[in-house]
Amino acid sequence: MKTRLLAALLFLVGAPAWAGCREVTFEGQEYTVCEVQAGEDLRIFQNGPEGKPFGAFSAINRNLDGKRLGFAMNAGMYHPDRRPVGLLIVDGVMEKDLVVGESWGNFGMEPNGVFCIGDGFSVIETRAYQADPPECRYATQSGPMLVIDGELHPRFLADSDSRYIRNGVGVSADGRTAYFAISSDDVTFYEFARLFQDHLGTPDALYFDGSISRLHAPEMGRDDIGFPLGPIVGTVVAPEGRDDG
Repeated sequence: MKTRLLAALLFLVGAPAWAGCREVTFEGQEYTVCEVQAGEDLRIFQNGPEGKPFGAFSAINRNLDGKRLGFAMNAGMYHPDRRPVGLLIVDGVMEKDLVVGESWGNFGMEPNGVFCIGDGFSVIETRAYQADPPECRYATQSGPMLVIDGELHPRFLADSDSRYIRNGVGVSADGRTAYFAISSDDVTFYEFARLFQDHLGTPDALYFDGSISRLHAPEMGRDDIGFPLGPIVGTVVAPEGRDDG
């Protein structure tokens, strides 16, 4: 009863809608999962005011006009100069066009796909996106797909020995919830995709990257550092101690 009363009071005083990040264990592997609901201020970041890639979570925070990142992670593969490899849409502007067909590395392991932020969220296989592009305020292309219509990517092997820290995104069937996950330890594609398929229950999920994967989650005391990043996805929230709702 006390727990329910506390929850009701938090709602009445304007507790933030952002669901935040949590640690989960699935099939013996540890992950951090950050949940975002449609209607929250989720954006994809690439270039700062001077036209150069932000590269770091701290650089984005310095340019949010008094707000801050609620959570953030790298959001797709990029070239050495940090330009995105595939499609990138930022605030309705296409900064890089769609790449279709087999190409190098994990990005080109077809089917690959697009994460789209519009009225809700979607993860769409690249050729389906090409055939019927949805309205995306923000979008990033990466690959491979992890889960396609509820099925694992056909090239994933249960006995693979290729292990990396990996991160990606999956979307609920109704398109109202996006789940961003990063592994705590080295995992295979198969293990990582199973997290989205069987634990999070997302019918479609997309791989962002591996080995360079990083997370900014201040509520967990986490702000991973490393080499400069390309595209970054994250929520924008009010400063601590203030509720804009």
